[in-house]
Amino acid sequence: MPKLTFKTDLCKGCGLCVSVCPKKILKIAKDKINKKGHTPVEMTDQAACIGCAFCATMCPDCIITVEK
Repeated sequence: MPKLTFKTDLCKGCGLCVSVCPKKILKIAKDKINKKGHTPVEMTDQAACIGCAFCATMCPDCIITVEK
């Protein structure tokens, strides 16, 4: 099963990763704020991840790591 990790303190909440996820399992957190004052991305269902790495490819700040 693929594993996604996020450097949430560096996320600026742009939502590009959310828009390209084919499984729609990423969302911008509504109740969290990181050290930069942004709402970071979070995963809703780790088990549903297929490890396509579209999210990591789209991230302009390279905060997403995909491990298979």
